Amino acid sequence: MASENSGTIKKGRILRGTVVSAKMKDTVTVAVVRYVKHPKYKKYLKRVKRYLAHDPGNRHQEGDRVAIQESRPISKRKHFVVVSESSSVGNEHEAAHAA
Repeated sequence: MASENSGTIKKGRILRGTVVSAKMKDTVTVAVVRYVKHPKYKKYLKRVKRYLAHDPGNRHQEGDRVAIQESRPISKRKHFVVVSESSSVGNEHEAAHAA
């Protein structure tokens, strides 16, 4: 069984969120928003969870929309890696006013 699993690459879940803090070295804090339906009242509630993600080279700044992927534990609280940048909130705002 061990030989079968050694050839496959295990991928973790991918979440999308916004960088809310980039003050640490090689680490960003990403806020991921999800909507949950209340079991009794059937109203959708916004739930926000903040994840620490590894960002080698400190490429991302606050306000950037990023995708993070689950990985092996990098530190006590950091077990996600930034895999791609969607867009920047500031750039979208500037592009809307430029047109």
